[in-house]
Amino acid sequence: MNAQTVRKLGRAALLPLLSIFTALLVGGVIIWLSGPKFNGDWFGIKFVLDGYGGLFLGAFGTQKAIIGTLVRATPYIFAGLAVALAFRCGLFNIGAEGQLTMGALLAAGVGFGVKGMPLIIHLPLTLLAGMLGGFVWGMIPGFLKARTGAHEVITTIMLNYIAAQISGYLLNGPWKDPTNVTAQTPKIAESARLPALLPGLHWGVVLAFLAAIAVWYFLWKTTWGFEIRTVGANSSAAKYAGINVSRNIVLAMGLSGLLAGLAGAVQVAGVNYRSTLGFNVGYGFDSIAIALLGRNTALGVVLSSLLFGGLRNGATIMQFRTQISSDIISVIQALILIFVAAEQIIRWIYRVPATPDDAGQATLSKGWGKS
Repeated sequence: MNAQTVRKLGRAALLPLLSIFTALLVGGVIIWLSGPKFNGDWFGIKFVLDGYGGLFLGAFGTQKAIIGTLVRATPYIFAGLAVALAFRCGLFNIGAEGQLTMGALLAAGVGFGVKGMPLIIHLPLTLLAGMLGGFVWGMIPGFLKARTGAHEVITTIMLNYIAAQISGYLLNGPWKDPTNVTAQTPKIAESARLPALLPGLHWGVVLAFLAAIAVWYFLWKTTWGFEIRTVGANSSAAKYAGINVSRNIVLAMGLSGLLAGLAGAVQVAGVNYRSTLGFNVGYGFDSIAIALLGRNTALGVVLSSLLFGGLRNGATIMQFRTQISSDIISVIQALILIFVAAEQIIRWIYRVPATPDDAGQATLSKGWGKS
């Protein structure tokens, strides 16, 4: 890696890192306001440091904490990659949550409904079912966008609600576990479960990192990936160059949904062993922040997912140490998203000038009704 590449990576990482730092500062003020301030405890500063110390300890302080962070980060990696891939095509996929739901449902259906298969067949079939569910759920808004100009933000939000209703119907009806009052499917068969790498750590973590490599390779080393990025940069120029814009929109949304569906399938096969009503709440919308924080790159998404997974995993220890509600983590995540989205505020605060590289960032969403 030459010096120019290192400088380019440093410039790309600067604003996200400053956004995280600023969010932690503002979050620290909120923690300070929530606790004792004038009782000889360094005017409350020690209270804030104890909170963040507990957060770090719970996220990365022990082997068990690291395993927990990796497991929590896994669905974030898949869902973040899903949103980032759509962003690269200039599409704003708000529907990762619904796509994840459909992936989890189909994976669970194959997991508990198909019996008598060996693991080498049943497990891949379970994961493929989840990928197919997400792919179809993502391709629908892509098709509507390409054919009718329907904005993907609206259609994906609507499909989130439809997926939730389908999930509620199945988990309270035909697929409900008859031995449990909770709205959930029966447990999937042993042959449909992801094996453990270590106690508490499943092979889905490895799949997530492989998916990040695959997305990077697809976007930057294949013709289809080049076409998707070209459509995202300028669809009119892409069309003039002979690229089929409509096909690439459908493909990008389908692949985005596939990754989100795989997130749901891995959660079912590696963590929950069933599909439960509402287990996925938050993953789809957190993935938007993860993709933005990661600058829509595979490496950035992985690092952002580890951060969000660590925040979620460390919240319990922070709450135990300070008695602060773990909801403060949601506040910090929201602050990170705000500062990443409001890039000019960070530039103004820290006097960071714009560079020519910033012009190469992916277009997040096209205008209403345009293809």
